[in-house]
Amino acid sequence: MRNLQLPGRSPVHGVNGMVATSQPLATMAGLEMLWRGGNAVDAAIAASAVLAVVQPTSTGLGGDCFAFYAPANGKIVAYNGSGRAPAAATPEWYIGRGIRQIDRPSAHAVTVPGAVDAWARLIQDFGSRALDEVLQPAIRAARDGYPVHSRMARDWAKRTEILRRDPVATRNYLIDGKAPDVGAIHRLPDLARTLDAIARDGRDAFYKGWIAEDLVSHLKSVGGLHTLDDFATATGEYVTPITTDYRGYKVHECPPNSQGIVALEMLNILSGFPTPAGGPLSIERMHLLIEAAWLAYADRDRYVCDPRMSSVPVDRLLSAEHAAELRGRIRPERAMHASPSRLPPHKDTIYLTVVDRDGNAISFINSLYESFGSGLCGPKSGVLLQNRGCGFVVDPTHPNCIGPGKRPMHTIIPALLSQNDRAVMPFGVLGGHYQATGHAFLLGSILDYGLDLQEAIDLGRVYPTQLEKNQVEVEDGVPPETVAGLKALGHNIVPAPDPVGGAQAIWIDWKTGVLTAGSDPRYDGCAMGY
Repeated sequence: MRNLQLPGRSPVHGVNGMVATSQPLATMAGLEMLWRGGNAVDAAIAASAVLAVVQPTSTGLGGDCFAFYAPANGKIVAYNGSGRAPAAATPEWYIGRGIRQIDRPSAHAVTVPGAVDAWARLIQDFGSRALDEVLQPAIRAARDGYPVHSRMARDWAKRTEILRRDPVATRNYLIDGKAPDVGAIHRLPDLARTLDAIARDGRDAFYKGWIAEDLVSHLKSVGGLHTLDDFATATGEYVTPITTDYRGYKVHECPPNSQGIVALEMLNILSGFPTPAGGPLSIERMHLLIEAAWLAYADRDRYVCDPRMSSVPVDRLLSAEHAAELRGRIRPERAMHASPSRLPPHKDTIYLTVVDRDGNAISFINSLYESFGSGLCGPKSGVLLQNRGCGFVVDPTHPNCIGPGKRPMHTIIPALLSQNDRAVMPFGVLGGHYQATGHAFLLGSILDYGLDLQEAIDLGRVYPTQLEKNQVEVEDGVPPETVAGLKALGHNIVPAPDPVGGAQAIWIDWKTGVLTAGSDPRYDGCAMGY
């Protein structure tokens, strides 16, 4: 238990249902859905839709999502709701025009959004309420307005430049050219009409109706290759989870094109070391975490791509032999020198989780990639479009090269912990490239050091950024003696300019029926149960 004389928050407990999100209005929307008899899927989609309104720096209808659904008595399923590049997006097209990198303020950064299709599919297959009912809280928030919370106001104010590039985004998301202040009421009438159309007519309203026409027209006007057919044929898919065993539990991640394999590789590497005796923020533990991250992320940058287009050696990367080989490269007395990533930095995503009264659990993540995505906004629909295309490289020899109908390497990763074929903890850590490191850090803090969910979420974090050789961002919560020790080992330590990531988790005690949740104080959100 935390020291109750110091600032902090305790875990939340309940027996009839639990919701944990990064925004109180979204948590309430999910909880309201559970109160009214909806199940975990209904509540998760309701909360995600509200977040698409009230946390626009991170998520939206123009983004992508992934999910795990674990019925109380059934098979755990994973869903890939990530979008694809336009059919005309050949590598030759970009190379012929001298484009060697997919830049953010560009229509080429926009892949066809997968979130709305995923919402509709999950509701259809596993929900108990109609999409119309589930979207009502988001419609009200967009139409009537919502108060801007503290973390959102901070992030918004720091990231207005991308919105000023597009007059439509400026009109919808800035007030007199500036971000709204804390407590300001922000309304999105165009987005409210879009949500209402989807509520009435389902996913086809977004992918085949006037909304698609609005988005495609705007993308084409700024040089995009997108067509109405690209939208009309967009669809997500159920995928087979990839797993590893850790401390008597099974960890489930989404397979490539997701970076979930990185978290599993890190856990495989770390499981071969004794638990560092100095504690969860010790020099030794942080050093091992950083070194495991460098090695696993190098594999990601080399191999992870759309597996329909190129083979990804998943079995080899998750093998005990590969983990042992990587583990052997780690030296306790010095830091290794990592190669910088070819991928751009980003830290903006939402993650939420819900468990209902029957024990059905969902682990759900939705994202625009960078803050406000591409910054391009539908003139009629008010939909901000993501910039997931920045996850591609423009190199025909690389498996993650952009291509027609191809999905990019994706950073967003929901996760699930199970034991004896039952979910015991849906969890996730937002924060762009950090997410895989965050999964390994959070699980180790709980399973190796016995911290409760909230204590584990609150811990200070280190982030091997890969932006520059050997650079590691460190939060204020990491002890000074640990920072000094990491520097002495040769790590290039820099202060984290922003809080590193965020997390939500719910623990299911199947014996007592008690649900216990934690939510990250780095954001405005909370966990609530009853």
